[in-house]
Amino acid sequence: VQLQASGGGLVQAGGSLRLSCAASGGTFSKNAMGWFRQAPGKEREFVAAISWSGGSTYYADSVKGRFTISRDNTKNTVYLQMNSLKPEDTAVYYCAADNDYFSIYAHPGRIDYWGQGTQVTVSS
Repeated sequence: VQLQASGGGLVQAGGSLRLSCAASGGTFSKNAMGWFRQAPGKEREFVAAISWSGGSTYYADSVKGRFTISRDNTKNTVYLQMNSLKPEDTAVYYCAADNDYFSIYAHPGRIDYWGQGTQVTVSS
């Protein structure tokens, strides 16, 4: 599975961005998907996960209520809608895929596939 993330950019605090991650080369609809981020000088951290059907989602406390993960299995794409952005959301955002939903948020070291990152910068 190849993952291609896009949609990053520069936005002012309080603004919104929508990230997309397009998958190819595999059976997208059978994979749970997730978003992670890595800020300068920090470790990569979990942001959000969504089950293969889209029926289950899970969020990091730091983004709960502001970010929404969704997917369109007809387009092999997962999205991350980010609202009320804060400067501390500044990071490179990565999408990930795995056939185990639990692994996305509990065991990221076991994740099968990672996309390249897309930069999100939130100015104050």
